[in-house]
Amino acid sequence: MGIRKYKYYFSKPKSEIVKDVLIWLLIAGTVYIAASSPYFIRNLLENYKKWKRYPRKKVYDTFYSLRKQRCIKIEKKGHQIYISLTEKGKKKAGMFQIDSLKIKRPEKWDRKWRLVVFDISELKKIYREAFRGKLKELGFYPLQKSVWVHPFDCRAEVELLREFFGLSEKEIRLIVAEDIGDDSKLKEILKLN
Repeated sequence: MGIRKYKYYFSKPKSEIVKDVLIWLLIAGTVYIAASSPYFIRNLLENYKKWKRYPRKKVYDTFYSLRKQRCIKIEKKGHQIYISLTEKGKKKAGMFQIDSLKIKRPEKWDRKWRLVVFDISELKKIYREAFRGKLKELGFYPLQKSVWVHPFDCRAEVELLREFFGLSEKEIRLIVAEDIGDDSKLKEILKLN
């Protein structure tokens, strides 16, 4: 093993392995692997090449830990092993997705504004504050307390946030507008031409 690979294996935080495992299962759904072979981990690693950068023991330990935390379910049926996320695992995977969410800045602005209008009840105050915080993190600018604006396409990101927080379309709306009045200050703040 080269020095560079060695450093990578041991400098990579365990949470990155957990994140890779959970996101992989979230995307793949239930995964099944031939269980008749004593090389279960090798078979698992071959199914997802991204894990080859991790030592086998770390991958094995991660699966064991996630199973112990009840984030994944591992079942043997016949000659197959089925691995799937539990509800707790889906929530944890969703958190990783939300944490890495970004809105791409295109080369040229289409001159349209994306307005996120939300009306989240006082009973869901924690969700409202978390949602508002994530909008700020994604580069939205507040026009009013519950109306935030962004210049670039963000439909997928807003949908993901709505789904993650378990909110309805009545509670969060995305509006695309060409004219929102005097937007010169916004253009300056958001560095638009």
